[in-house]
Amino acid sequence: MQTIVLTGGCQCGAVRYSLDQQPQNVHICHCRMCQKAVGGPFAIICPVMKTAFRVTRGAVSYFRSSDVGRRGYCCDCGTPLTFDYPDGEDIGVLVGTLDEPNRAPPENQYGNESRVSWYSGLVQVPGDRPTYADNPQMLHRITSTNHQHPDHETDIWPPTV
Repeated sequence: MQTIVLTGGCQCGAVRYSLDQQPQNVHICHCRMCQKAVGGPFAIICPVMKTAFRVTRGAVSYFRSSDVGRRGYCCDCGTPLTFDYPDGEDIGVLVGTLDEPNRAPPENQYGNESRVSWYSGLVQVPGDRPTYADNPQMLHRITSTNHQHPDHETDIWPPTV
């Protein structure tokens, strides 16, 4: 029996997975393909061997982003989940889909030729305010109607609110 090291899944909970290995070479990728795939300025990818990646609920859908690579996602909610070369031995799981993303800090950066110009200044951007600090009514509306799957395994899907 293999030991589960990390778990994760999509936003709606239709797809859940476990990793039986600690990711190696966790990296930020600034390439334009990753930017578009995650809808953000960069992707954070944590590679594991494909033999250590197990889908525990649902199925990953794929988009062939090139002739050699593909992007895995949830077909129900659209959450980007993985990147891999189908013929390769490893698969890159997107750190934001881990239940505990703090356990996979980046070690390197790639695709720097496409890095957004303001990336290096992010540490200077103010960021000490809690979510909706100036609008507690909106925070209550969002949290009381949250449809996002919790950051842990559940026996049922879809989860009850």
